[in-house]
Amino acid sequence: MGSGGRFLYYLLLTLAVALITYNAIISSTAILLNPGFPGRRGAPPSRSSSDPVVQMPFDRRRAVGRRPFHTAVTASDSVYNAWQCRVMYYWFKKVRDATPESEMGGFTRILHSGRPDKLVDEIPTFVADPLPAGTDQGYIVLNRPWAFVQWLQKADIQEEYILMAEPDHIIVKPIPNLAKAGLGAAFPFFYIEPKKFESVLRKYYPEDRGQIADIDPIGNSPVIIEKASLLKIAPTWMNLSLAMKKNPEADKAFGWVLEMYAYAVASALNGVGNILHKDFMIQPPWDLEVGDKYIIHYTYGCDYNMKGELTYGKIGEWRFDKRSFGQKPPPRNLPLPPDGVPQSVVTLVKMVNEASANIPNWDIF
Repeated sequence: MGSGGRFLYYLLLTLAVALITYNAIISSTAILLNPGFPGRRGAPPSRSSSDPVVQMPFDRRRAVGRRPFHTAVTASDSVYNAWQCRVMYYWFKKVRDATPESEMGGFTRILHSGRPDKLVDEIPTFVADPLPAGTDQGYIVLNRPWAFVQWLQKADIQEEYILMAEPDHIIVKPIPNLAKAGLGAAFPFFYIEPKKFESVLRKYYPEDRGQIADIDPIGNSPVIIEKASLLKIAPTWMNLSLAMKKNPEADKAFGWVLEMYAYAVASALNGVGNILHKDFMIQPPWDLEVGDKYIIHYTYGCDYNMKGELTYGKIGEWRFDKRSFGQKPPPRNLPLPPDGVPQSVVTLVKMVNEASANIPNWDIF
């Protein structure tokens, strides 16, 4: 190579190195200046902040920092589960579609009956196989972790986070992605008491794994969690649920919340902690106001006399209890509660009424 050729070669090499260095500097500066940049946690940039070199539109900058999550609800093909899922999906769509900038992404009903039902064209549905006959011992909730294992293995889930919800959840306002720093976001249940049942739980969470306080007072729902973490937890959750159900001592201790304890233990065994959010949801009639909560969970019956006084444990002159509608959906235009009944209960009934009024073929079952 002549002197002229060598000069041209070194000139091009110098320019290339300079260009690579410039791009590296610009990229690192972008990460430092833009707290919403993926991989860096922090508040989104203000309207006055600017991106280096090229101004990025504010709405686009917000989108970069979004962490959408996929909502998943497990259900059987019973009428009881079906109408609740329809109400749940109606409000999910209404809230999400009204706030396109929210982090609420896709939705799947995980149907663990093993066969499609009448709602597969109305609600996005993944059909999972049930447990072998007799395995659940009449405790149908045992199908939930097994259904999640199948869905996680077979479905194409675009989002990197998942919200596990239930049919009797009504979304009141847009739910942000409350999970962060490798931790899930979960609602703490007062009746999940790991310390109280330490002797039983140590069979599944031995002392060499950690303190009993490492087991959070949660179930699997509502929980927002990274998909990668749930992929690890789900098989453990399934196996623990089955093992606890087979153990008479654990079965007696945990009763109808056995599968919730199994999830809490599985989460701890896999090293996934949770941020406990009391504001995640309310549970009428005990919670009186919706306030800033995200979900209404109507697991308890609401019984009142016509003076608006709670008569819990005794069927009221006015009542709303999901268990009253096991064979057919609640009728449209349910009567509102009498004066004096808490706002949370009134809101619940109004939201069920709106959903039933707007869902076609409400009496399909």
